[in-house]
Amino acid sequence: MTTLTGSQIEAARLLTLRTMLKLEMKGMSKSRGPTAYSTLRMMGFKGTRQAVLDQLDVIRNQLIGEPT
Repeated sequence: MTTLTGSQIEAARLLTLRTMLKLEMKGMSKSRGPTAYSTLRMMGFKGTRQAVLDQLDVIRNQLIGEPT
């Protein structure tokens, strides 16, 4: 079992929201609650869905250590 602590929780949340946003862009959606896009906008991300996804890709690459 893995326990997430501190900044790992926020990183996991961003990665999950990134995946949800990709699915929303393909036409899938949750049945209840806010969309990933609206949640990310409340967190301070700006722009279109694609622009927000691009921002999340940069963050993801920084988290896992891949070059941009």
